[in-house]
This record gives sequence, C-alpha cells and structure tokens, in this order.
Amino acid sequence: MVLIGAGIVGCALADELTARGWTDVTVLEQGPLFATGGSSSHAPGLVFQTTGCRTMTSFAKYTVEKYTALTMDDQWCFQQLGGLEVATTPERWTDIKRRHGWATSWGVESFLRDPEECARLHPLLDPAKVLGGFHIPGDGIAKPLRAAEAQARRAMERGAKFLAHHKVTGVERTGRRVKAVVTEHDTFQADIVVSCVGMWGPRIGRMVDLDIPLIPMAHQYAKTAPLPALKGVNTELSEMSKPLLRHQDADLYFREHVDRVGIGAYGHRPMPISADDILDFDVAPTMPSEIAFTPEDFETSWDAAVDLLPVLADSKVEEGVNGLFSFTPDGNPLLGEHPGLSGFWVAEAVWITHSAGVAKAMAEWLVDGQPGIDLHGCDLNRFEDVQRSPGYVHERSCRAFVEVYDVLHPLQPAENPRPLRTSPFYERQRELGAVFLEASGWERPHWYEANASLPEVAEIPERNEWASRFWSPIAGAEALVARKRVAMFDMTALKRLEVSGPEALTFLQTMTTNQLDRKPGAVVYTLLLNEDGGVRSDLTVARLGENRFQVGANGPLDLDWLRRRMPPNGGVHITDITPGTCCIGLWGPLARDLLQPLTRTDFSHEAMGYFKAQEAFIGEVPVTAMRLSYVGELGWELYTTADMGRRLWDTLWEAGQRHGVIAAGRSAFTSMRLEKGYRSWGADVTTEHDPFEAGLGFAVRMNKGYFHGRKALEGRSEGTVSRKLACLVIDDDYQVVMGSEPVFAGGVPVGYVTSAARGYSIGKNIAYAWLPAEVAVEGAPVEIEYFGDRVQAVVSSEPLFDPEMKRIRS
Repeated sequence: MVLIGAGIVGCALADELTARGWTDVTVLEQGPLFATGGSSSHAPGLVFQTTGCRTMTSFAKYTVEKYTALTMDDQWCFQQLGGLEVATTPERWTDIKRRHGWATSWGVESFLRDPEECARLHPLLDPAKVLGGFHIPGDGIAKPLRAAEAQARRAMERGAKFLAHHKVTGVERTGRRVKAVVTEHDTFQADIVVSCVGMWGPRIGRMVDLDIPLIPMAHQYAKTAPLPALKGVNTELSEMSKPLLRHQDADLYFREHVDRVGIGAYGHRPMPISADDILDFDVAPTMPSEIAFTPEDFETSWDAAVDLLPVLADSKVEEGVNGLFSFTPDGNPLLGEHPGLSGFWVAEAVWITHSAGVAKAMAEWLVDGQPGIDLHGCDLNRFEDVQRSPGYVHERSCRAFVEVYDVLHPLQPAENPRPLRTSPFYERQRELGAVFLEASGWERPHWYEANASLPEVAEIPERNEWASRFWSPIAGAEALVARKRVAMFDMTALKRLEVSGPEALTFLQTMTTNQLDRKPGAVVYTLLLNEDGGVRSDLTVARLGENRFQVGANGPLDLDWLRRRMPPNGGVHITDITPGTCCIGLWGPLARDLLQPLTRTDFSHEAMGYFKAQEAFIGEVPVTAMRLSYVGELGWELYTTADMGRRLWDTLWEAGQRHGVIAAGRSAFTSMRLEKGYRSWGADVTTEHDPFEAGLGFAVRMNKGYFHGRKALEGRSEGTVSRKLACLVIDDDYQVVMGSEPVFAGGVPVGYVTSAARGYSIGKNIAYAWLPAEVAVEGAPVEIEYFGDRVQAVVSSEPLFDPEMKRIRS
C-alpha cells in the first residue's frame, strides 16, 4: 500500500499499520523528511483533549497516551504539563463548567479552579482578570516533528519505506479500483492508497475525481522577545514548565518557548487560501505552510494578551507567522474511502491533537474492516451533495475558523449560505411564522409563531437560560395540541431511498436485521449493523411492490454503505429520491377524521393497520401513505412528489381547520419521540452499541437467516449486556439538560446523557443516558451534572407515554 504524505498523520498511520502486520507500506513525500513543509512542520503542538464530541476527545486521549510513551534519541515527544482554560467573562465561566462536564462524560480527568489556583498553576497571568479556570492535568505539548519521525522510525524497522521528494502527479486506476501512484520519479503499484496530505488534499482529490471539502486557512502565531520573568526557568530540552494556557474569550492560546512566550490567535479575519496557491517546497521562502505574518491583524490579539499576562507589557512580538491549517465545513476531519474508487482512502484535516487517535482508527478500519470507534461525524462521505459545493465549503470553513473558541449552543445554526434546501411547504411555513433552524442544508421549522396564541402556551413552564436558547414555549404548546387534536409536521428532510430490482429483497434481507420478506404494503423497522454487531443505522423499509422498496434512512452514509455492497450483476438499483419528494407527518387523535374525507381509500385501522403502507389520492394528490408515527400518535407519513407538495399541504390545511389542525415543528417532535422512547441514531445509538444494549433487540430476527453482523450477535441478548441506554426522569421543571452531560451514581461518574427534552405531555423533563446495566434499573437514583450543578434524576421504565400503545394503534 501507499501513503501519500509524511506529516504526522502519515507517519502515525504507517506506525499503526505496521504494528498490525501490514508492513508492505510505502510513504511518499513531496518535500524532505520529516520537516516536510506541511502543517506539522510549524504547528505549536498544543494538545487540549476536551470537546463536546466523544469521538474527537477519544482521538486526543489516545494521542496523549501514545506520544507520552514515545521518545526519539532519548528526547521526549510529549510533555503532560496540563492545560488551563481561563474565563474572563461570566458567560465563559458558565461554559467552562459545561466543558468540565464533557471531560467527565468522556473520562478525562479535569478540575474547576478559582482565580488564585489559576495563578498558582500559571504565575504569569493576572488573577484579577480571571473568574476561574478549567484545568486538565493530562493535556500537554507535543513535538510534532519529533513524534512524526519517532513513529516513522518504528514503521521503517518493521519494513515500511519512506521516500522524500516524490511529488505525486497522478493516480492510476483499473476500472473502479486504484492501481498505482505516479510521482515525478517513479510509479508505485498499490491496491490501497491513503492520502494524508492535509492542506494539499483537494489537489490529490482531483486526481481521482474526488471533492475534498477543506480549506487551508492562515492562523497567526507569534513569539515574544525573551522575557526576564522566564530567564533560567526553562531549559532548551524542556522548553516549558507551566500548563498550556487558553484565553478563549480573546481567541488566544499561549505556550512557553524556553524564555519566550508563543501566542496563537484565532481572533483575526479568516484568511483562506486555495490549495492550488500553496507554494512547492523548493520555491517557498520558508516552508509551504507558512506565509508572511501580518502585524496589523495581530494588534487586537496582542492587546488582549498583555491584559491577561501583564509581564508582556515590556516585551514585543519578535517574530511571527501566518501558518496554514486545514478547516472543514463542520470542523471535523475527513476520513474514509472514496465512494467511487475502491482502495483510495483519505485521512485529511487532522490536527496534531487528534493525529495518533485518527491513525489508530484508520488502521483498524483498513486492517480489521471497521474502526473500533464511532466515526460517523468524521466520515468523508457524511456530507450531502450541496454541502460539497465550493461556495458552501468556503463559507462554512471560514465560519468554523471564526467559531473555534466561541461558546456554541448545540442548536445554534449557521447563518450562511441560507436558505439552501427548502421543502415545497417553505412558503406556507413562512406565512405561519416558522422559526427555522438548519441541518444538512435543510431549513427545518422548530416552532411557528402563528401558534403563540394557543392557550396551551401558558401551561409550559420556564426553563433555565441555556435551554431557553433556540426554544420557545410555543413548541411545548404544539406538542400538547398534537396530543389533543392533530398536527402537520414537515418530514421532508429525512433521507429517502428507493431500492428496486429483481434482487432487491435478497439484498435488503442480507443487509438488515429484521424480516423483510412480507407482502407488499408492509413496513418494517430494521437495523444496519457492522460486522461486530454495532448499530450503524436504523431504517424503515416499506415494501411497495414485489421488487420495489422505499427506505427511510438517516443520511448519506447509509446510501454510501448500501451502494458499496450492491451485487455487481445489476440486480439491485438504489436511487436517492429525497430531492424529488416531500413528506408530511399527520399525527394526532383526529388525524383519521381529517384524512378520511379527502380520499376514497379506506384509512380505517382494519383496512390499514399500524406499520402498513398504501398508495392513495388525497384530494388530487397521489401519495404513498405509511402508517408510522415517530411521535407516538395515530397518523401517517404522507409522501408525494415535490411538484405536488404545496397542494398536499393546502389540502390538509384547509380540511384540518374544522379539526383545529396546527403546523408543529422539530422541537415538539423531539419532545414527543422521547416520551415514546424512540431512539435517534447518531445521538442515542452509534456503531459502538449493539441492538440489545440500545433497547432495539425487537428489530433483530436471528431466525431469518444470514444478515450482515448476525454472527457477532450470537449469544447476546438483553440479559447479557453490561450497559444499557436508560430513560431518566427529572422532577426539576427548570433544569432541561441538552445532551453530553455526565451521569453520577453514588457520587461516581458512570455514564453520559445522549438526548434530552421536556416531556410536555407527562409534565417532566426527560434524559436518555448510557449507564452500566446494574445502574440502569427502574427506580435507581442518579445525578446529572449540569453546568457544575447536580440535578436529581431517577431511572424509569419506558415508554413514558402511552406504554400500552393504544393511541398509536387506534
């Protein structure tokens, strides 16, 4: 196999692969070894482990673990000096408490520190400027080039080859498989190629007709003149003695360079550059990843640095660089295999912090067939087509740079480019005062201001300030009205696939866990599994004909997974029908009263039971009606073509006036689905969980014959699991948690929250959490840490609403 790029990612991946026995590895580098001229060559090496993403934190934890144990020529590759994030505003101090909760959830030791403790940890800072700090003892500083070379040496000892000054000029293919990598000097045969070139990624991607959605972005880093306060404190070998320091209120971070201080700044304007404009190593004035420092962009950052560290007042910036790093639209790496060229993989937009963790996951993926960690948020193929347009990638990547240190709410949407994807109901929704948030490019109504006059609004209790953002009590009223009467929910944004052909049934049977060999008109809830039994998605599959199925999926990764596994003989066709179709979820006890007069098709329970599908006309609109309900009420998902969408909305809306119909948004939807205990893949369940742990064992039919992942489930059951996804009920009306908070039992952290919301119908706040099986017992008391406070909760049986399923089957 061939790895392109000998930066820290390529070196780490070569090490991880050869350690697993893959020793026929050639690493091609366009520059010298190992100061290649990429981002690894100038990166200051700070490793702060904690983010709100469990996967990214896991990457960083492994990086710390591996590099701490790594040396080269008896010199360190990583120092665990600790990390200290300080708050200078009340908002930041509040957020630091949230970050402490994340660290606890993901198993990273951390502490909240008062101003005096912060000053003892880092004596250069002014404690009078600080409200408190977040201290992570395990954080530290990496020597990127040293760590890269140390890993490369280990890989070479096992048989890997590293070749400098081999600029890649092309990639050869045989059909839909990679064949070889061509450089200026030679051709290297390879059945697997991994691009690890970072900011040059789009260049390599074009060689194989692959969009690499990243933007190289300049980031300022400056070093002061020598400081008297640091004279004699550090040595050339150790470089540092104090924790890494982050002043996120001013978009700054600091580290020592013996007797000087290095200052990194994100507070300046975004400075994107095209990958095509990056200079080659031989012509770059210093190195390709460094462009000229722009002092005027650093002025505000310098003032803020002096304010926090008064010792800098008598110093100055002695040298600086605008260093290039890769940014993606969502800030995460790009990992995975080319969707149209087997054997061509990428590991791009990876920072030093996550380098070893990413390399480990990639090596597992390549050698074992799947990674040992959930990578759905990092998968190369996670983006919709519209999210890979040059304009979108540029806009969102610049936004990711600006927001690196911002306090971001989990529901906070981007502002541009919007609106991008809209359903056929968009204009009608705007007329009703829809408040739109955005996901996957879609405008999704979360509540409607037209419902502000509903009397149920007065029944909705106040909630804490954080949970009140991007929320309205109107959403609670919409949920209550949907339970009392009937509501229309826009479900257009959900991914829909058509799977057809003479082998469609056989294909879907082998790919999913439930029994799909049922008569046309049946709808089945089922799962996609990894080979180890981990849940990679949940689907609804409607058999609309002998050889035609409509699949409700979770996103582009499901489409990619199924397409890669299609039989080569043309017996199966898969089409993404989402853009050309739309869907209204019509739910509530009066849904049938509204719908039946509009059609000649019998929508009675006897004629069209739960989990059945029927093609019909609603007025003049042809629909595929599926008797499903993600909110736990009588009703249907009504699908039609996009050109008929507005007509469908208007027909239902007009007929529904006599029944008190409302339009309801995503916020009400989330509340109602949690009251029913319905899982959300990617939040509640990922590839790291099996069906029995997740409470989804009912969707597994072990007696139906072979399906992907079946062997791994043999011997497993609800009774054998060591952890469970548990339903927690919180009596405190005010404390609506949001997700990722740690859960304590007996004063010890034992799990973390996945999804949470107010249960308006049951009058209690709800949280779902992963807990040890011995804790996930009905009635067990637990505590959720929420912004530093402990919120009392109790494990409850589920579903919380209508456990006998009478309403949904009426």
